[in-house]
Amino acid sequence: MKIKQIQAREILSSGATPSLEVKVVLDNGAVGMASVPFGASAGIHEACVLFDKDVKRFGGAGMLKAVADVNDKIAPKLIGQNPLEQKKIDQIMIELDGTDNKSKLGGNAILGVSLAAARAAAMAKKMPLYAYLRECFHLPYKKYVLPKPMMVMIEGGKHAADSTDLQEYLITPVGQKTIKENIRCGAEIYLALKKVLKEKGLNANVGNEGAFAPAGLKDNEAPWQLILQAIKNAGYTAGKDVMLSADPATSEIFTNGKYHLKKEGLTLSSRQLINYFKKWVAKYPFLSLEDPLAEDDWESWPIIMKELGKKVRIVGDDLTVTNPERLAKAIKLKAINAILIKLNQIGTLSETIQTIEIAHQAKLWSIVSHRGGGETNDAFMIDLAVATNSEFVKVGISRGERVEKYNRLMEIEDELSF
Repeated sequence: MKIKQIQAREILSSGATPSLEVKVVLDNGAVGMASVPFGASAGIHEACVLFDKDVKRFGGAGMLKAVADVNDKIAPKLIGQNPLEQKKIDQIMIELDGTDNKSKLGGNAILGVSLAAARAAAMAKKMPLYAYLRECFHLPYKKYVLPKPMMVMIEGGKHAADSTDLQEYLITPVGQKTIKENIRCGAEIYLALKKVLKEKGLNANVGNEGAFAPAGLKDNEAPWQLILQAIKNAGYTAGKDVMLSADPATSEIFTNGKYHLKKEGLTLSSRQLINYFKKWVAKYPFLSLEDPLAEDDWESWPIIMKELGKKVRIVGDDLTVTNPERLAKAIKLKAINAILIKLNQIGTLSETIQTIEIAHQAKLWSIVSHRGGGETNDAFMIDLAVATNSEFVKVGISRGERVEKYNRLMEIEDELSF
């Protein structure tokens, strides 16, 4: 079995700006296709998303350079390779790029090929992608434990205009017996929230991730009251059926060593922001806090972990950017007890799975996540989460590119139940 052809093309992402899609064809006729997500809000330590920077096309956000890198530079190096040797394929691309953050060829170009090659191999072996990934990487799990949904309900920050300073307010349905029922629970709460917003005279427009982005909220805590009301109206109990999670994305509000909550007129030190979130955890049924501190505020992370880590999961995202080295540092410092996983943050499938396995060996949760502004219909992230027994998948509950992920998760649940 050998790779016969690799071809990339520019497509549109959920933000109406381009992404790229890659097709890998094997000599036995098997075909694998993958499209690459990227984030409107991204950590500075992520793998490079290579844009054209030609202001005459998509305001500079075109991806023809990345497409050309796949077709002209990567493809000649990989044609003839065995698609079953995923780590070798990824290593060839890493060495061909030769930079720490994949800025020469583009992490988006490399990832597209990496994912498409894996999918082609799974097709050739006539295996579900999640099963192939578990076999290919010799993952040490004897059974499948499906990830529960973590759903964005209200969003602000860079994901929505004139909403909140902080980025995401989430629910985590945990009380139902099946994934389908947990997803139904979340969807019903989402629809109930829409009614709550209308009753209170707030708009029900949605942001990048399909969550509501109401203007006119009095402060950054207001969304929790709206969400709790929606949980109750939908017939569920907060703290039993449903837990709360937050992604404040505080790197976006961190400047000159301080955190700025413009909606409340507050400028806070790291210590003060930790106290701010401690009040939330004391008041509401929280499961997790993601990026409660900025991506390089390393000295403060062990403090919040020490003070809140036994009550909630402290999740690294911009802090760790699916990077084995940054994760190792976070583990050593006892800075987190969970990690967010995004395929495009590191730029290859092999490195992503390596990061998840390091996290699991350290008894950290892994939460596989969508991206905000540049998501695609590709549901690869779901198969990845299933293959690695990740605890949660974080995805919005409306918009086609989001619900495609949940539809895939429910499809896998059906497959595994037979």
